[in-house]
Amino acid sequence: MSAAAVAGGESAVELLRRAAALVPVEHYALAAIAVLSVLGYQFLELHVLGDLLRGLRGGRVDLVFHPASEIYHCVASKCRSLHGRYLATPWLASPHLQTLFLGISGRPPSFMYNRQLYTLRDGGTLALDWLLASDLEDADGIISQDASTPLVVVVPGLTSDSDAAYVKHLVHSMATKGWNVVVSNHRGLGGVSITSDCFYNAGWTEDLREIVHYLHHKFPEAPMFCVGTSIGANVLVKYLGEEGENTPVAGAASICSPWDLLVGDRFISRKLVQRFYDKALAFGLKGYAKLHQPILARLANWEGIKKSSSIRDFDRHATCIVAKYETVDTYYRRCSSASYVGNVSVPLLCVNALDDPLCTREAIPWDECRANKNIVLATTPNGGHLAFFEGVTAGRLWWVGATSEFLGALHDSSYMHREKAEDHVLHSSLESSIDKSPYVNVLGDGLVAPATDDVVNELKLDNGVNGTQENEHAKEAENRSGGIEVDAVPAQSPAGSAKQQGEMANMIHDAIAPVKRSINRLIRYQGRSVWLLAYIAFVTSWPLLGSLAFIVFRKKFRNPFSAKQ
Repeated sequence: MSAAAVAGGESAVELLRRAAALVPVEHYALAAIAVLSVLGYQFLELHVLGDLLRGLRGGRVDLVFHPASEIYHCVASKCRSLHGRYLATPWLASPHLQTLFLGISGRPPSFMYNRQLYTLRDGGTLALDWLLASDLEDADGIISQDASTPLVVVVPGLTSDSDAAYVKHLVHSMATKGWNVVVSNHRGLGGVSITSDCFYNAGWTEDLREIVHYLHHKFPEAPMFCVGTSIGANVLVKYLGEEGENTPVAGAASICSPWDLLVGDRFISRKLVQRFYDKALAFGLKGYAKLHQPILARLANWEGIKKSSSIRDFDRHATCIVAKYETVDTYYRRCSSASYVGNVSVPLLCVNALDDPLCTREAIPWDECRANKNIVLATTPNGGHLAFFEGVTAGRLWWVGATSEFLGALHDSSYMHREKAEDHVLHSSLESSIDKSPYVNVLGDGLVAPATDDVVNELKLDNGVNGTQENEHAKEAENRSGGIEVDAVPAQSPAGSAKQQGEMANMIHDAIAPVKRSINRLIRYQGRSVWLLAYIAFVTSWPLLGSLAFIVFRKKFRNPFSAKQ
């Protein structure tokens, strides 16, 4: 037949076309659906078949910890959720579907916050949104200063605030547990304007540090726990690493932290789907910038901000300029929390999904977490970014339950971190000047109505009393001291008046008064040791004369040494 077809003048292409026309159209449709399904399955990273092959039992939660970690053996080992499996909602069996659904809906619980406006030391303003355990019980909604109810501080992610679905899931869960919760919104978010020339970024820990010490100073009897999500987790871990033992935080949880910002930057621009997330986040950052255009236009490169199509572009034109980083890579390296993991001294639960489309598993500091006895790292095969939906209706987030269970077990144990007593004294001067703003309710249209109080005046009064007492002590020390007189000051010229002599005497008196008080203290508390100090100063200035003086007065120098021994 082929020979006859060739003889008839038909080409091979025409023969294939005629053969293809004999295949029913339905078969082509089925083939197209099959190909698109395979491509879509791979593109969306679906794991429905994997869940079915595992009998819908979900993936196992893998834990990384130090073999001698008491935090694991005495706290995490009691958490059933950390030793079970996580099964994603069947119709959200994809990290992208989970992340997308969380951003669009998330099905958060319904409740109202109580808002407190807090003024930072540099003039910036933060919105602290509270949900107390009593709010869910229709009580007065007021937390007493000596209450021992645990307090949870939540640090949201990039461009997120207290209204984010995942934040509401966490806040409601902890308040239902009987704990008080406060969301520390970032600067410029939560409907609050920027009131200083400082903006938040992925490594800015000063705001969290000030809020933590303010809350600890205001509620000293309440055990304080912190939960950071996404960029907020990076800020939290970095803060814990910077503070080490010197923090009042009793325990913490890090959820979906990016860990290494430089690795994350390379990852988010690697594939097509990740570049989509990059553009979406950059769009959100530009929206944040437009809210505060008058300030950013003055401090940063506004034209570059408007043209930014990625997070890196925004950081180049805004973050690096405002925060004074030389390059974007410098900013990413210095602000990555992975570098601070080794110094974390607070019990810390870290949760990451291995299929997170924003925070790659390549950035997780596996070895550093394993080397720190205070850290337990929990990873799941699935979960997306901050999603971890479970149940047929996707009404729960797995990581919320795991965090609540871990912090509850930690609170019931004897392994909560406690700040050293002397550290409170070191921070007292800072805490005394903190503006303790009142609680105000969030109105229906999103506006807030801050009220004023007399705390600042009381603090000023206290400082005035303390200053008066210090002056009285100084005067008493001067009255008790003697030996140095400043009244006899020679005149510079015969024409000099008595007024000029008095001014000169006052100047000399003011200059040497601190030295005189220091010498008198040494004399009172150290006795003859002051002569040893004088000898050391003499020797360091004139070595040869000092050696000769030691030979002459060596008997007098033996007494201080023998007294010390």
